[in-house]
Amino acid sequence: MKNLSFIGLCLFVFVEFCTAAAVEAAFGYSPLSAAIVVNAKTGEIIYSYNADLQTQPASLAKMMTLFLTFKALQQKKISPMTLIHISSNAASQKPCTLGLAAGKTITVRNAILALITKSANDVAVALAEHIGKSEEKFVSMMNREARRLSMSSTVFINPSGWKNPRQLSTVRDMAKLARALLLEYPSYYHLFSTKQFVFNKQLLKNHNGLLGRKGSIIVDGIKTGFLNASGFNLAASAFKGKKRLIVVVFGGKTPKQRDAWADILLQKGFMRLSREKKGSSLRETIMKMRKRRVLSLSDYQISPGIYNRIYNSPTGNEGVGIEGYKTNYAR
Repeated sequence: MKNLSFIGLCLFVFVEFCTAAAVEAAFGYSPLSAAIVVNAKTGEIIYSYNADLQTQPASLAKMMTLFLTFKALQQKKISPMTLIHISSNAASQKPCTLGLAAGKTITVRNAILALITKSANDVAVALAEHIGKSEEKFVSMMNREARRLSMSSTVFINPSGWKNPRQLSTVRDMAKLARALLLEYPSYYHLFSTKQFVFNKQLLKNHNGLLGRKGSIIVDGIKTGFLNASGFNLAASAFKGKKRLIVVVFGGKTPKQRDAWADILLQKGFMRLSREKKGSSLRETIMKMRKRRVLSLSDYQISPGIYNRIYNSPTGNEGVGIEGYKTNYAR
């Protein structure tokens, strides 16, 4: 029986190795193109992988649109009930949108929630035109704010994150922006935890699948994004007790994969902050998540070499399987 169990285990590992190899051969890139974990209180970087790789941030760009919206609210230039008019330019934006026709209006409050949940491009442009007087002037405001926040590798071209090869950022810069939202606008940050809201009899659900409590970790924001050029991106923040982390990942192949890796990074980050000894290696974290069926092989598609390093490393080195990637996925 022991021999049969051993043979079964070997067969299982062989199948997993072959599957991982096939996935990498088919898609030609590692699960994530870039990732970072930051201590929200101190700004200390706990993990980083390709932190300065520039790629299109997709709808994570809307974090800056929301940042400037919160700033306008705080300065009382607008109020939650201010009506935002939908221009023909805003109405012409491509999905995701609310599908609002030119001439319609939406309140600032509903516009904020539409960006957070539906990630509506038409509403992002409408907000930009109202606050900046034009989309172009608002984009200039976005870039000035980025410079103030030391987002030195970021260039904004539009307020929605819609595809443009000149619109670039990094996980490092997006983490800085997420942290600024937390620290500078704490009275508005709670809006990022909105799981759903109703607009015009439509139920709009948040794309952030990590929101909520997972054991002792509570994820309460902040933004997702997707473009073919950069994959599935996520900036998320979570707290455990009095400790809070920010994680940003670029380049997930699916939302599930992106969320699974962000979940792993959050768990690992909190372990590091708490200096927990037991089960502190990434290998053990992944194995525990697999036992709870939080992860499947498709959620962490990796090469056999890296797979072997994660599961068979005698030391369980910090960051193995995250900082060990080699990727050509920088389109």
